[in-house]
Amino acid sequence: MNTTHKPLKVAFFGTPQIAVWVLEELEHAGIVPALLVTNPDAPQGRKNVLTPPPVKVWGEERHIPVLQPESLRDSGLAERLSIEGFNLFIVAAYGKIVPKTFLDIPTHGVLNVHPSLLPHYRGASPIRSAILNDDRDTGVTIMLMDEEMDHGPILAQEHAAIAETEWPIPGNVLDEHLARHGGALLARTIPLWIGGDIAPQEQDHGAATYCAKITRADGEINLDDDPYQNLLKIRAYDGWPGTFFFTEKGSRQVRIKITNAELATDGSLQILRVIPEGKKEMDYTDWARPKST
Repeated sequence: MNTTHKPLKVAFFGTPQIAVWVLEELEHAGIVPALLVTNPDAPQGRKNVLTPPPVKVWGEERHIPVLQPESLRDSGLAERLSIEGFNLFIVAAYGKIVPKTFLDIPTHGVLNVHPSLLPHYRGASPIRSAILNDDRDTGVTIMLMDEEMDHGPILAQEHAAIAETEWPIPGNVLDEHLARHGGALLARTIPLWIGGDIAPQEQDHGAATYCAKITRADGEINLDDDPYQNLLKIRAYDGWPGTFFFTEKGSRQVRIKITNAELATDGSLQILRVIPEGKKEMDYTDWARPKST
C-alpha cells in the first residue's frame, strides 16, 4: 500500500444486524470506523418500545460516535463530515438513499457492500430473493457507489455458494453468511483500493436484474401451492416477515405462523413448528390434533 496517503478515516453508514456483521469483520481486520451513521431509534414489538438500531448498540459498546439523522438531505451533516476529514465512507444496509452531496465528500469515494453478484439482484431484498428464486449461486460485491441504485463500478466480487445439502438455507442464516463474507472481502479490498491497485470495472447493465422491497403481506402462503415453492418461501422469509396461513376458527380467520418446515420423503410440505395467533410456539402436530369436546 502507498504510504504517502493520509491516514484512513472511515465513516460507516448502516442500521440492522447485517451491518453489524460487516463491522465485526472490519474490526477483526483492524479497520474501525471513526463515526457511525445509522437510523433513528424506532418502536419495536407489541409494546412499541423505542429501540436503538443494532449498529448504534455496537458503536456505543466501543465508544464510537453515532449520528442518527432523520434524513441525509440535511446539508449541515454533509458539511460536518467534510470538515472532519473523512476520506472513505462505507455503506452496508443503511436503509436510506445516499445523495450526491455525500458521494463527493471522501477522497476515496463511498464503498458499498452488496450481498449479491451484481448486476444480479439490484435492490432491497437480494438475499431473500435469491432463496425465493432457488438460486444457490450467491455471492457478494464491493461497489463504488454512484447516484443510481446498485449501479456503480465493481471493485471486488466473490462467489459464496451454499452446499447443496444445506439448501434451501434459512434467510437469517444466509444474511450472516453473506454479511461476514462481504465484510471480510471489504477489509481485503480497502487497502488495495486506496493504494491504487484496483481499477473499477463497469457493471454489465444490460444483464441487471432487480428485487423489490419485501412487505409483511408477502409472507402469506397457500398450502395448496407447490410444496417446494412453499418451502423456498418459508426459508426466504425466515425471521421477517415470516410465513403464515389462515384457518377458520368458528366465524373468524385465525393466523398461523410457520416457524419450521421441511419436505417429506414423498415431496409434500411437512410443517414442523407453528405459532398460532395469540399462543406460544408449538409443534404443528400438537396444534393440528383434534381437540376433545
